[in-house]
Amino acid sequence: MLVFCGEVKAQDLLNKVIQISVNNQSVPDVLEIVSNKGNFYFSYNSNIIRKDSLVTITPGSRTVRSILELLFPQGFEFKESGQYIIIRRIPLQLSLVLKESATNDNHYYVSGYVRDNQTGELVPDASVYEKDRLVAALTNRQGYFRIRLKSRYPKASLTISKEFYRDTTVLVRTGYNQEIRITLAPVELQGATVVVGPSRLPAPDSLYMAIPQPDSTTLLYLYRRMDSLTVQRTALGKFFLSSRLKMQSINLSKFFTVRPVQVSFTPGLSSNGKMNAQVVNNFSFNILGGYSRGINGAEIGGVFNLNKEEVKYVQVAGVLNIVGGNMKGLQIGGVHNMVLDSVKGVQVGGVVNFVRGSFTGAQIGGVVNYTNQAVEGVQIGGVGNISGRTMSGVQISGVFNYAKRLKGVQIGLINIADSSDGYSIGLINVVLKGYHKLAFYSTELTPFNAAFKTGNHKLYSILLGGAHPDTGRRVISFGYGIGTERKISRSFSLNIEASAQYVFLGSWEYTNLLSRATVNLHWKIGRYFSLFAGPAFNVYQSDQDTRFNGYAYPIPGKDYSSFSLGGDRTGWFGWNAGIHLF
Repeated sequence: MLVFCGEVKAQDLLNKVIQISVNNQSVPDVLEIVSNKGNFYFSYNSNIIRKDSLVTITPGSRTVRSILELLFPQGFEFKESGQYIIIRRIPLQLSLVLKESATNDNHYYVSGYVRDNQTGELVPDASVYEKDRLVAALTNRQGYFRIRLKSRYPKASLTISKEFYRDTTVLVRTGYNQEIRITLAPVELQGATVVVGPSRLPAPDSLYMAIPQPDSTTLLYLYRRMDSLTVQRTALGKFFLSSRLKMQSINLSKFFTVRPVQVSFTPGLSSNGKMNAQVVNNFSFNILGGYSRGINGAEIGGVFNLNKEEVKYVQVAGVLNIVGGNMKGLQIGGVHNMVLDSVKGVQVGGVVNFVRGSFTGAQIGGVVNYTNQAVEGVQIGGVGNISGRTMSGVQISGVFNYAKRLKGVQIGLINIADSSDGYSIGLINVVLKGYHKLAFYSTELTPFNAAFKTGNHKLYSILLGGAHPDTGRRVISFGYGIGTERKISRSFSLNIEASAQYVFLGSWEYTNLLSRATVNLHWKIGRYFSLFAGPAFNVYQSDQDTRFNGYAYPIPGKDYSSFSLGGDRTGWFGWNAGIHLF
């Protein structure tokens, strides 16, 4: 926060004497009283003051310094800058060797405490690690750690990392057991800079030295760090990963290294030690399961593989794979694959494939494929496929397909899309922002018919049924069809349709199938109403050889011109005419 002031005569503000008397006042209010009486400014970060703390000062004359020492008894310093008194915490000493003793063993231990360098408080759950050897430890609730290092290496350094603190690295003496104290500086106090001053004084021109302003690079890093934790924040990540592994991952989010090979029994028992979540491996073999930063090669897991970031090029697990970043290549999971970013390649899941980002390639799921963003390629699901954005390719399923915007082909029992420039092939095709028509019409066979048409103008499906109610020549039909609409002008179009119907003539023991092709001229009269009519060609195949009371037989009637197509097939030309609603 920047404030402004005019020129004033320099003075020793801390030694200035003022008359003061306060009773049960908050610290910010007391600072405002002192500022007004002394005719100067205070500057401090709002996080260093407890606003619920009340102060009483007996009446009398006191220096500004003595008043501040009453308000801030320890751990603070007061600096003058022009008309300003800057209030801030006193940094502690960075590190200090407390004890040291030589060892003849092949190993030595470094232990000690980690403290906050502004408050002096002990810091729990801080990661203490040696980068080159991938040896790590966590501080306990009392801020204490103990780490074991090998004496054969000529040099060693410990890095201490903790969420919301700056990383600190200290050199240690190899071959000696030692106890040290290490302090961490907060990344940034997030409270606003507060300036308290008398209203009658002009604001200063600028103030650059009071409290460091928020660092945009740091803020960007914090955002990225949260992204890298998505795997361990999933339900499966919470189940498979211990709290210590999760804490190490949080603290060490800025550190990573590459290793050619790693072997693990579980995420906590790995050849990469307790820092396996920070390692990108070229080859990874997990007997039960493993947890790493990423793969640049191949990974095989007996039960599961967990990766914080990107995986290339092959990943195979007996049960499940979870990838926090992008997946490129081949991913095979016996039950489940989950990628929390995008996929380019082939994904095969015994039950479910889940991709939070986009997908390019082939996605094959025993039950369901779900991609939250766009799909370019093929989705094959035993039960269903879901694309949350644009589907440019082919969806094939046993039951249902869904795409927000279809630019390819859907093949399934039920196909649903919000909008469609492609083709849906199935029993029920629904395009929410597409073609919806309810038709009532007559034919030469059944005077009363209804059909529901859904899809888009390129291709729509038809569910239809009809009847002839005459008690002496009853006919009942139902079936399925497809159609397409070709615009001629604003008001006229041609609808070309084909359908297959079962015709009931008194008994289910016979098979009576009617295939029908029509070309209708469609005249749009209003927004929700139109007329249509046109010729039809029929092919009828029937093994029925007897008439049932009340039902028509044969069809078409003997008075209607028909011709034989060989065997039990008959053909004739017919017509249909009706209305469309919607």
